[in-house]
Amino acid sequence: MRRTVVRALVRLVGPLLLAAVILRMDDRDAVLAALTSASAGPLALAAALNLLNIHLKVVRWDALLRARDIRYPLGRAWASFMTSLYVGMLTPGRVGDLLRIRYLRHDLGVPYAEGLASVVMDRLCDLYVLAAFVAIGVARYSAVIAGQLAWLTWGGIAITVLAPLVLLIPGLAERLLLAVSRRLVKEPAQAAETGEPGATSRFLVALRAHVGRGLLFTLPVTVATFVVNFVQGYLIARALGIPLSLLDVTCLLAIANLLGLLPISIAGVGVRELFFALVFPSLGFTAEHGVSFGLLVFAVIYLVVVALGFVSWQIAPPPTAPEAAPAGTAQP
Repeated sequence: MRRTVVRALVRLVGPLLLAAVILRMDDRDAVLAALTSASAGPLALAAALNLLNIHLKVVRWDALLRARDIRYPLGRAWASFMTSLYVGMLTPGRVGDLLRIRYLRHDLGVPYAEGLASVVMDRLCDLYVLAAFVAIGVARYSAVIAGQLAWLTWGGIAITVLAPLVLLIPGLAERLLLAVSRRLVKEPAQAAETGEPGATSRFLVALRAHVGRGLLFTLPVTVATFVVNFVQGYLIARALGIPLSLLDVTCLLAIANLLGLLPISIAGVGVRELFFALVFPSLGFTAEHGVSFGLLVFAVIYLVVVALGFVSWQIAPPPTAPEAAPAGTAQP
């Protein structure tokens, strides 16, 4: 009970930050005025681009699955991806991604370890491409992010890039993931009885199998998803009448997306607006501009996706029926 309460309180940090930022503003009415007067055309186009962004992500996941000889119908992949995205948007840490593993298990009989490997590599692509854009952003705003803040920022980027590489180190990764795999799947206990490789080993072998030629396709697709996201931000800025360049929007959203990964809010609410409120004055705008921009980014990019995911949940809810028989998936 204590841990549950602590987790709930931690998730409130972001909304509390947003409330604090708004309350400390000199002209709170300016935020409301900017939101209500935003141009509908650019906002509608930015919202429509969510479909392109999601499709690119589904195509990337499909490529990862096909690399392991898993054929998942595109329509079902869309449904499972959207439903898991819906849950992920409402929970810190992208917990909803785990639903995709359940869909694969139910529909195709894919082992949990194999499905987990596809989801983890999917996320690693996002993480590494995001880190590259964040590095561009930090370099771009070197005059603002300087001194100890610069060291902390670059250190955070380095940890973000280097930490996942532990999964590629034989021996060490197996020991670190053994406890986690026992809580997530049943295969380790079954493997102990049959003498077959455990789920941890199967997961790591499947994950490492994605490191190779397949990245020549998945990484460019990942870059494309971020470019679409940055174009959405550019359109939102135009809707608000804020003359930000596409490069500035790219740098701002990249850093905000990295901060949004902190498990202290849902979809980065509060953290993103605080960052924009601090940075926008250095770009020649007001803190009110920054908060308005952050709130519209949340509404157009995140709330629209949540709405689409809610519809997907009604059409294709998480499976509860008995699982399919194991399919002819790739074996490590």
